[in-house]
Amino acid sequence: MKEKLEPHRSHGLGLEDVAPDWPALEMEDVEPLLASYPDAGRPLEIVWRSPRPFSAAAQIRTNCGTVIVKRVHRDVRSPGDMEDEHAFIAHLRARGAPIIEVLRDHDGRSALQQMLWTYEVHRVGNGLDVYRDAPSWTPYRSPDHAHAAGVSLGALHRAASGFAHHARRGGMLRADFRLFGDEDPIARIEDDLAARPALARWLGERDWRREITERLLQPFHRRAVAAVRATQPLWTHGDWHGSNLLWSAESDDAKVSTIMDFGLSNSSFALFDVATAIERALVSWLDFERGVEPVADLDQLDALLDGYSATMPRGASLHGLAALLPLAHADFALSEVEYFAGATGNMAHAALAYDGYLLRHADWFDGNEGRRLLRRIAEREARAA
Repeated sequence: MKEKLEPHRSHGLGLEDVAPDWPALEMEDVEPLLASYPDAGRPLEIVWRSPRPFSAAAQIRTNCGTVIVKRVHRDVRSPGDMEDEHAFIAHLRARGAPIIEVLRDHDGRSALQQMLWTYEVHRVGNGLDVYRDAPSWTPYRSPDHAHAAGVSLGALHRAASGFAHHARRGGMLRADFRLFGDEDPIARIEDDLAARPALARWLGERDWRREITERLLQPFHRRAVAAVRATQPLWTHGDWHGSNLLWSAESDDAKVSTIMDFGLSNSSFALFDVATAIERALVSWLDFERGVEPVADLDQLDALLDGYSATMPRGASLHGLAALLPLAHADFALSEVEYFAGATGNMAHAALAYDGYLLRHADWFDGNEGRRLLRRIAEREARAA
């Protein structure tokens, strides 16, 4: 007898799961789709649906094994956007990195558009999905896992070298440092708004120039821009945390066996990816929802950075990480505002992304606990100098 799936829920922006923004994948969706993929097999049942909020994804058992189908709205990712991501995956796999395999349809396409949706199909990766149900900003289970994640991130950056590809050309949910890495972020955002009408409409209701200047730029921007001025472009993962990794075992001494979910990969630079890895997993941001000040896990910080330093590309440096970290989330936070205001029409979530993610996270870095984290990173930089 087939196990009945629980009613589908999605991770929200806080502690509670919520009704998903996008309809769940059903067998009537995946059967005609997988008929176009010669290596996928005939679908037999849906065994799991992902709770991640920005797309509909499911694990499908077929007569040839198990595959993952992911569907996003075409306004969020076009086939061209997704094929840029898949080109990066192909480069990494050719360099020996343990990356999940993208399947192609009968016509050789890795991304397929059908009506409102863009689809991709992957093989299931090798390893255990230890953090499968963990919400965003969940820490690693142990410093050993953080160390293994750092080792894998450094190896990924080594494999990424030589991928000469333009930055993502469009789409929402972009992870990079394009706006806040500019000498004049306010002017750069204003220039951007002509091509981002949903974000322009939403920001038009806020005194965003003053808020961003006072709470992000004045405390952090000058040092951040100076720190990254000499960095070299590199395509990076953009969303490094435990639930985008598969693991060799459940135990604390497990290693990373497969890297997944390149939906936020883009042209940025290695230090940005390291800062993102810290921001995504090493600060207990969800404590804000409990009325508690978030804390940074400094043991996991040291473990992750030690692991990364052991495998990072030759000539790379972690210098400037403390200066960059308080703004590493900022471009993506604005893209989340755009996503909620435009793609889903959820203005409450847009406000949470702006007030909670963009501004409140920056404020935290200017408080006692944020300064403690930045001080630890700066001490490491001083010892390495």
